[in-house]
Amino acid sequence: MIMRNLSILVFATLIMASCSTSKKVSSVNYDNPDKKQELVDDNTFKITVYSKDKSYGYTKDNPVMVGGGSEGPKNERRFLNALCGPNGEEIRYYRLGSCCPFETENSAFGGMLDKYSISYKGLKDDLIIYINMYDSDILKVPVGLGLKK
Repeated sequence: MIMRNLSILVFATLIMASCSTSKKVSSVNYDNPDKKQELVDDNTFKITVYSKDKSYGYTKDNPVMVGGGSEGPKNERRFLNALCGPNGEEIRYYRLGSCCPFETENSAFGGMLDKYSISYKGLKDDLIIYINMYDSDILKVPVGLGLKK
């Protein structure tokens, strides 16, 4: 039993180390530190800003910050539910898992990003989006995607 627990601990440590990032992801929204996410309905965020940064959401160093604490996983889906393809195509998404440990003031043990695969009709290769559910910032539409009407 002790060997099994030790093996699990070693395995988890290796996974966390394998995709670590040296960049600290900020938990502060410098534009508006008290920013609360707005909802269209219980399952969808209201997003009004389109990102011009091609790395926003597509890299572990520039994830989408949905915040939420215990509602973090639901906030990830709320963000994704607001999106569509560039021409209004319905998107499909699924969670690939967690990766990329980082420091955050919003978790005693640090945070892990979640990776999602996004696809829509006509898209050649799935898109990978990185989401931080610990920290919050102004939500933006990643380059190449649109907003549901």
